[in-house]
Amino acid sequence: MADDHVRRTAITRLSVDDEQRELLEETISEWKRGCQLATDMAWGKCNAKSDVQPLAYDDVREETNLGSQHAILATHQAAQAITGCLERRSNGKQASKPTFTAPTVTYDTRTMTLFNDDTVSLSTTESRVRCELALPEAEDGYQRQYLDADHWSVTESTLTARDGDYFLHIGFRRPKTDTEQDIAEDGTVLGVDLGIENLAVTSTARFINGRELSHNLREFEKVRTGLQQTGTRSAHRTLEQSSGRERRYVRDVVHQASNAGTRSAHRTLEQSSGRERRYVRDVVHQASNAIVDEALRYECDVIAFEDLTDIRERTGASWGHKWAFRTLYEQVKYKAEAVGISVKQVGSAYTSQRCAECGFTADENRRTRTEFRCVKCESEANADYNAAKNIGMRYVRRGQQSSRRTGDSQLALKSGTVTPSGGFTAHPDGFEAEFTDKPLPQRANPSG
Repeated sequence: MADDHVRRTAITRLSVDDEQRELLEETISEWKRGCQLATDMAWGKCNAKSDVQPLAYDDVREETNLGSQHAILATHQAAQAITGCLERRSNGKQASKPTFTAPTVTYDTRTMTLFNDDTVSLSTTESRVRCELALPEAEDGYQRQYLDADHWSVTESTLTARDGDYFLHIGFRRPKTDTEQDIAEDGTVLGVDLGIENLAVTSTARFINGRELSHNLREFEKVRTGLQQTGTRSAHRTLEQSSGRERRYVRDVVHQASNAGTRSAHRTLEQSSGRERRYVRDVVHQASNAIVDEALRYECDVIAFEDLTDIRERTGASWGHKWAFRTLYEQVKYKAEAVGISVKQVGSAYTSQRCAECGFTADENRRTRTEFRCVKCESEANADYNAAKNIGMRYVRRGQQSSRRTGDSQLALKSGTVTPSGGFTAHPDGFEAEFTDKPLPQRANPSG
């Protein structure tokens, strides 16, 4: 069923004291237990919320310290996770029983209350806690457009623990206007490809370099592997292979590990993971800002990414890259939606092998990680840039089969916009044209 509401998420850090921190940690722990218990009971039996709730609710209430409403929400979370696994299997992908390890907990209007004094009341396993929202000092911070507006109502939200802090992802919604009902899925689309050589490339030829991130992820992996396998001796060897900022990082790890031997090395391993997350988050923050800025510059209504489900297998990425890709998508989503831009995912099949100029698809088209040359029309392009245009155009083409869309979407390029039928509109003066952007040839049956 189509969603008749516009939905947005406002993220803010919470100011908590030690007592509140303890209660929130206990609630997160019990939430994970409750979700896992409901999943274990429903796995292989049912996946609809209306079925999982009566099956697992009593056991979740008995075996955890969750309140009644949080127990209900835990069964719903389990149902959603199981449904996702079944959908993956229906698409021919492997999917095992879900496990809940993320430090999060879901809240709804019964378990969370926002107040006008910029505080929030949250249910915990024992009692409610009332915390301050650590909002930006600027009165025009993006959260204000939702917190201070009567037409936005609070919906399901998520509390997340991260690096010792707590962040509340507050969900808001409002009814779509008549105009939004008509054009919500149409408009100008920015395609985005994610990868190793380039962390992200847009269909407007914005390249966000990924070499430094890849290098540092490899260095982090060396340190982690060294500490896991042989402790400080391996870490010293890793130090000799590092340089610059990585050497300073590794030296700090080695110094701590050498002070107290293997036991200290294990503690350092946990600390190094935190450093890695903070580094990746900083890189992703800058990259997500660049992507949203690009969408604003080209007046895009939609940012289209490829489906991230199997991106690690497709790109040969490390586990760190996979986490970076997912974090980048999530950051772009909430930043873009805060300024009225939708973020979508499309199927990833053949976006790397398909020629964005003529549509011919073959493995031979992508000669290397960075080089694309169509064996049919002989057009050449950066491989990631070619993929970004394919991703964006795949979303544009979906409008031609959708009953809710008019089919008027267009893909944003550096030099103009293009439609699946080959219609091309150049950008006005002030935009730098790129000769490799050409109207796509018209085909009788455009396909994704």
